[in-house]
Amino acid sequence: MPIDHKQPYDESNIFARILRGELPAKTVFESEHALAFHDISPAAAVHVLVIPKGAYVSWDDFSANASDAEIAGFVRAVGETARIVGAEPGGYRLLANTGKRAGQEVPHLHVHLFGGQPLGPMLAR
Repeated sequence: MPIDHKQPYDESNIFARILRGELPAKTVFESEHALAFHDISPAAAVHVLVIPKGAYVSWDDFSANASDAEIAGFVRAVGETARIVGAEPGGYRLLANTGKRAGQEVPHLHVHLFGGQPLGPMLAR
């Protein structure tokens, strides 16, 4: 169910639990500021999630409140993850849903990295 990205951070969300080691994840990359892991329900040949380690509900929250080091570390983690999974040479798509209208389902910023196949149009009609 889509969430309201203006609500306070929920420490019980699935990504917070993964970061605390309470739930397993198939890690692709980890740094001081980010964790990347395979999506449990992939929508493409390559489907990896990249999340900041800080408690940020959405891109809006992250861009307004994260430190410069967190922002740089997260953006670099997305690029490094694309290279690690081999998506970079053929091209890839990044998707970050923010709020109900976009269909955000987990109240922790996450970027979907899709690749490994032709991805079609930007938006489904």
